[in-house]
Amino acid sequence: MPFKSDIEIARGAVKLPIVEIGGKVGIGSDDLLPYGHDKAKVSQGFIDSVQGNASGKLILVTAINPTPAGEGKTTTTVGLGDGLNRIGKKAMICIREASLGPNFGMKGGAAGGGQAQVVPMEDMNLHFTGDFHAITSAHSLLSAMIDNHIYWGNELGIDTRRVVWRRVVDMNDRALRQITASLGGVSNGFPREAGFDITVASEVMAILCLANDLGDLEKRLGDIIVAYRRDKTPVYARDIKADGAMTVLLKDAMQPNLVQTLENNPAFVHGGPFANIAHGCNSVIATKTALKISDYVVTEAGFGADLGAEKFMNIKCRKAGIAPSAVVVVATVRAMKMNGGVAKADLGAENVAAVRAGCANLGRHIENVKSFGVPVVVAINHFVTDTDAEVAAVKDYVTSHGSQAVLSRHWELGGEGAEDLARKVVEIVDAGQANFSPIYPDEMGLFDKIETIAKRIYRADEVLADAKIRTQLRDWEAAGYGHLPVCMAKTQYSFTTDPNRRGAPTGHSVPVREVRLSAGAGFVVVVCGEIMTMPGLPRTPSAENIRLNSDGQIEGLF
Repeated sequence: MPFKSDIEIARGAVKLPIVEIGGKVGIGSDDLLPYGHDKAKVSQGFIDSVQGNASGKLILVTAINPTPAGEGKTTTTVGLGDGLNRIGKKAMICIREASLGPNFGMKGGAAGGGQAQVVPMEDMNLHFTGDFHAITSAHSLLSAMIDNHIYWGNELGIDTRRVVWRRVVDMNDRALRQITASLGGVSNGFPREAGFDITVASEVMAILCLANDLGDLEKRLGDIIVAYRRDKTPVYARDIKADGAMTVLLKDAMQPNLVQTLENNPAFVHGGPFANIAHGCNSVIATKTALKISDYVVTEAGFGADLGAEKFMNIKCRKAGIAPSAVVVVATVRAMKMNGGVAKADLGAENVAAVRAGCANLGRHIENVKSFGVPVVVAINHFVTDTDAEVAAVKDYVTSHGSQAVLSRHWELGGEGAEDLARKVVEIVDAGQANFSPIYPDEMGLFDKIETIAKRIYRADEVLADAKIRTQLRDWEAAGYGHLPVCMAKTQYSFTTDPNRRGAPTGHSVPVREVRLSAGAGFVVVVCGEIMTMPGLPRTPSAENIRLNSDGQIEGLF
């Protein structure tokens, strides 16, 4: 009997009214703002009312570097949340919203898979509650107001060669990476070079995900540096008088979205910065609210632990004043074999030697996560082709690195298949072994922070940055931004900046192509190698296979 697709499973879900889901964690109907029957936003009044509650325990789910074999990080996050509830724990899930760009590009949906999904799956992967549209609109408003200010006399003295605020759209469109704007004569303004990033790379997205409330949101939006004058002094969004209207556009988007798993457990799905080009974590307001209304909160960070987990620890936890009690690193036997040199077409055949060879990537991630002072458990996301010998090889390897690996069958069995993983996580969390600390202090210089990540996390020998970049970093330090963390924009596929180098390479260099100051979000973006903040579509995009069937149902969206 063939397996059902994710979307077929999601479509068959027996969902409870969202008011009942809210009731499980003490959110009354008056504090839910429904978007249909199966999703709702949580009011700021409720969020404010629970701030005096004790905080639950935070569990981060991360993974090895992604491979075409698949790892299943979101699936494991959802499965673990369901597993915790099945063993009698009051647990919530916090994950990110999906971007339209990768949904129609290569990555596909972001709601989990198999029997470990968050629903409504189609809505979450498309327009959902409109948060991304609001972020795109707020960003675009600021873009329009900058050029409008220049058009009407440029009272602030903006140097049009030094407008640093790019435009955004929530789609993979390489043609927009570099553009010339305002062509067509006097009535259209002053021609200048510009460009687009994808919405998930917008500083507005990062700000929404790091802000604590609407007041903090408006202040951070005002702190955005949009341009420089000829004397190189910065011009802020508040100087353009855009921060108030941007906050209005984001008023509803700031409220976390409540949905449910296939097993009717509560989940917050809110915010969605990519981890390869942004900081890769769901919103602070969702995570902190979940910690106040449940005993265990399972959240994820994007891509491999070298990106998502590093930024979760060094940026999100630092900014939000939170700390994980345990980290789950997701791996698959298939991915270990691929890291060990096996072609994708041959992954179904048993190859214990390749599994052992490929475990070096997993070992590197375990070591890196432990360097933050947090205990690690490895979740082996089960595939039907896995053999006992291959699973044993992974478990033995993880044991040799001072951690434990648990085989988890949540994709097939949902929460029931994750009970062993849930018990192991609770055991580690309740043992209180975590002693979390970021790997660099605030007072360290910006270039030193970049080097610390490159050498300690990527195991590079050196960081390559020309004099212009080093001077820019020193100028920002002199302007008072030296205390900020750094957000590395790097390929997700490798510890290096070469996406084709798998395993655990050493002896490589990290070339820095560009640095960007996100003064409102509160970090410096470091663009490495060939990574693009506006992705392109692959040769055969997923969009080619997405359509409505004769019953008006969506097909092809996983």
